Amino acid sequence: EVQLVESGGGLVQPGGSLRLSCAASGFTFGNYDMSWVRQAPGKGPEWVPQINFGGRSTNYANSVKGRFTISRDNAKNTVYLQMNNLKPEDTAVYYCNTNTASFDWGQGTQVTVSS
Repeated sequence: EVQLVESGGGLVQPGGSLRLSCAASGFTFGNYDMSWVRQAPGKGPEWVPQINFGGRSTNYANSVKGRFTISRDNAKNTVYLQMNNLKPEDTAVYYCNTNTASFDWGQGTQVTVSS
């Protein structure tokens, strides 16, 4: 059974940082490019960053470029999202999946940026 379990969210003040993790199981993690996607209340899903299967190539949405860093540890079947200089507009539920959304979505992790 494929599982994607996101964690690390929380409430943070503007300018703060969080590190999200996504633990994957049930598939050959190292064979897949991975992405983080977020969904804010009342809005559609927004792709945030992606990382290729080997971890050597990344791409970021303009809205997070320079503030967020995606990384992965294939030995731990985990993809990470380091988020710095957080802004209120980053408030959303964050999900991970393969770049083509190959698997069912996990429960996500809530990130709230507010003073």
